[in-house]
Amino acid sequence: MSSMSSMSKESHPQKLDSGIVLGEDGLARPKWASVDPMLREYYDTEWGMPIRDEQGLYERLSLEAFQAGLSWATILRKRPAFRTAFADFDPEKVARFDDSDVERLLNDASIVRNQRKILATINNAHATIKLRDKGGLADFIWSFQPDKTPRPRTIEEIPTKSAESLALSKALRKEGFNFVGPTTMYALMEAVGIVDTHLLDSHRRGSSGVWPADSASS
Repeated sequence: MSSMSSMSKESHPQKLDSGIVLGEDGLARPKWASVDPMLREYYDTEWGMPIRDEQGLYERLSLEAFQAGLSWATILRKRPAFRTAFADFDPEKVARFDDSDVERLLNDASIVRNQRKILATINNAHATIKLRDKGGLADFIWSFQPDKTPRPRTIEEIPTKSAESLALSKALRKEGFNFVGPTTMYALMEAVGIVDTHLLDSHRRGSSGVWPADSASS
């Protein structure tokens, strides 16, 4: 990785062969996290860090479902509004939403007004509560952590699904969850640290504490 002293003085970031972009701060990030300040902050502080509590995972499960067919940037910009609209993603509160709440959400221009996704979020709150009898959502999702994690050098080498995400998808569907397809579940697993798909040259590789930076065990 290039040092700060060898960086170009130009304002444009320096692109490396791996698809990594070396920012003006000397930190290497993937292209998607290198330009938009919001996405850069998210990448540097949140993405890939472990989430192991029920409410946190229910929120991420919900937001990943809303993201289907859209960009993550769209969802991230609307996240404060989503949290307000869905009672901070407290499963107990969302499970009590009724038809009037659905109507309220469908008229809320600050979120994604997709009826199927709204109903799935409410349904998944009920499923989350029921899952407590089997150890809870957090332990359930983390039980699908694989024995090894990818070691991508380029964006193209990052998987979009895996045997574990397919198994998680099937298991959640069996427990009554909706909008939990294998690709969506792989994105969830990446986002909450279950796998580490940070590029090998990224400054965030291994930062979760779940996997070593070089992932030599893989």
